[in-house]
Amino acid sequence: MTGKVTTHVLDLSIGKPASGVLVELWESGSDNTFDIIQISYTNVDGRLNQPLLEGSRIKTGMYEIRFHVGDYFRKRGMFLGDPSFLECVPIRFGISDPGSHYHVPLLISPGGYSTYRGS
Repeated sequence: MTGKVTTHVLDLSIGKPASGVLVELWESGSDNTFDIIQISYTNVDGRLNQPLLEGSRIKTGMYEIRFHVGDYFRKRGMFLGDPSFLECVPIRFGISDPGSHYHVPLLISPGGYSTYRGS
């Protein structure tokens, strides 16, 4: 099995996929800082057109996906306050088996979010 990191975003406030969400993947370096390694946007199905990371590029270690949900909600015409409650949702997770599939979905609303390890 070839390992990969995937995600999708669902907008619970409308019960539909969240299209156009900026998604960044960051990887932890040896000095415990994070470096950006991938940038993508969700498509009309709330998914990315390709995995954030796959194959030989996956290494054991800590990663972080940053979901820029504030911009998504503003594009939908929602007033979020100033400053907004949720601007960027970071999900930090570890990869212990580079050959496995790590699916990291995000469920969002203007007032909260949830995630889990999907399949």
